[in-house]
Amino acid sequence: MLSRRSLLGHLATALPAAVLPLAGAEAQGVPAPRSAPPPPRREPRPAPRRGYTWVPGHWNWTARRNWVWEPGHWEENRRGFTYAGPRWVLRRGQWVFEPGRWVRSW
Repeated sequence: MLSRRSLLGHLATALPAAVLPLAGAEAQGVPAPRSAPPPPRREPRPAPRRGYTWVPGHWNWTARRNWVWEPGHWEENRRGFTYAGPRWVLRRGQWVFEPGRWVRSW
């Protein structure tokens, strides 16, 4: 039987080893864009739907190294959360996509 200290040591070693392949696979997938995304397209905003949040469209960067428009869509509301839409952010000279996510509202 492993002692608590030994078990924690094994976990501390195994966890990064399990996560690193995922980070590498993501990094090798699609090369990052070198230019900013085009301005957002004008989309007609649909009438409000009870219990849903409208997520405006956004640009996606593809493996073919071009920008493709992803149209807007509805997301079902989650109690106690607010939706933060997807966006492109310039970090250290590289454009990085931050997907939309639900953020706890306090």
